Amino acid sequence: MNKASLQDISFLIPVRLDSVIRLENLMVVIDFLHHHLRSPILVLEASAYKTGIIPAFAGNKINYWFEEDRDDIFHRTKYINTLVGFSKTPFVAIWDCDVIIPPKQIIAALKCIKDGESSFVFPYAKEFLDTGMILREIFIKNRDHTVFTSHKAKMMSMYGPDPIGGAFLANLQDYKATGIENPNFYGWGREDGERIHRWKGLGYNHNRIDGPLFHLSHPRGINSSFHSNREDQGKWNDILYIKSLGKKELNNKIQEWSQS
Repeated sequence: MNKASLQDISFLIPVRLDSVIRLENLMVVIDFLHHHLRSPILVLEASAYKTGIIPAFAGNKINYWFEEDRDDIFHRTKYINTLVGFSKTPFVAIWDCDVIIPPKQIIAALKCIKDGESSFVFPYAKEFLDTGMILREIFIKNRDHTVFTSHKAKMMSMYGPDPIGGAFLANLQDYKATGIENPNFYGWGREDGERIHRWKGLGYNHNRIDGPLFHLSHPRGINSSFHSNREDQGKWNDILYIKSLGKKELNNKIQEWSQS
């Protein structure tokens, strides 16, 4: 199969390996992207100690960095910002380590940005589907993503009706202008909603590409769920605060966290 040459976009994948299944998912996602697309794949692992498993398995398919981090909570927004600093392409794709999206949708999303239609594009629309463990296993065995498209009715929908997590593509210059990721969002959840409202508040639009996103199932630990209702409410309050700010106030707030 001929790869699509998308050498002007980097796929940025931050990861904390909290299970063998998470490692399997990461390796499958890397292989999928590498098989279908000719693009840089940047992986940053943050953990208490370095095992060397990811670079040993992925080899030259990726550019790899390790950050020693003894915090049990994975500060994903912080590490996305670090990866953005490593990127050398004019476009980036922020990618979860458990996400499979048909290549034609990724190609269409990048074209949308290049054509000036939008600064940010989600390479899927309404279908954010969890594969379940059985279909996940079948895919790992045959690496054919059409097994997912053929069995969508057997999957559970997540984060509907207009999901905004998992993956998005961005014009890097505009992404930086909007503050990249808000590092005040610590741990799992709600950062995707805050980011959308910040884009809107600063006058940047986003778009979607028709088609599904497939989420490879995995156990859900402390970095895949809220720790308490209080934490969830606190993050909602932060989103409401961002929504309340004018453009000048938003830019001032971005400057604050960019310099901290």
